[in-house]
Amino acid sequence: MSGPGDVPPEILDRLRAICGRLPEAYEEPAWIGVRWRIRKRTIAHVYIPDADRFSVYAPYLVDGEAPTVMTFRVPLDDLLGLTAGGFPFFRAGWGHNVAAVVLGDHTDWTEIAELVTDSYCEMAPKFLAARVT
Repeated sequence: MSGPGDVPPEILDRLRAICGRLPEAYEEPAWIGVRWRIRKRTIAHVYIPDADRFSVYAPYLVDGEAPTVMTFRVPLDDLLGLTAGGFPFFRAGWGHNVAAVVLGDHTDWTEIAELVTDSYCEMAPKFLAARVT
């Protein structure tokens, strides 16, 4: 299992800046990695998976090392389009509207900010989602 310290600090810093702008969102350690939540609902979860235990991550190894992965919620209408193109996106192995992305040097952080914001709007109460610009 990975802990909060295992996620590269530069990735955590970028996600903290994105999630910190979302009304009432908060960060907490998860059973693996770090997650951001609104109320009791997770909007983004970043971690380094055990690719030996969970084969879904095996195709995303980077130089033999497990990738840094973020899961998030996606409106159902957008899920297939987002994940159909393959790397860096794929469908998480759980949940009906959960996608995952491999984060790294290739990451488009503007796109990640939009996806995390959309995830927030999927999970937040309507009155909080309405405050997001």
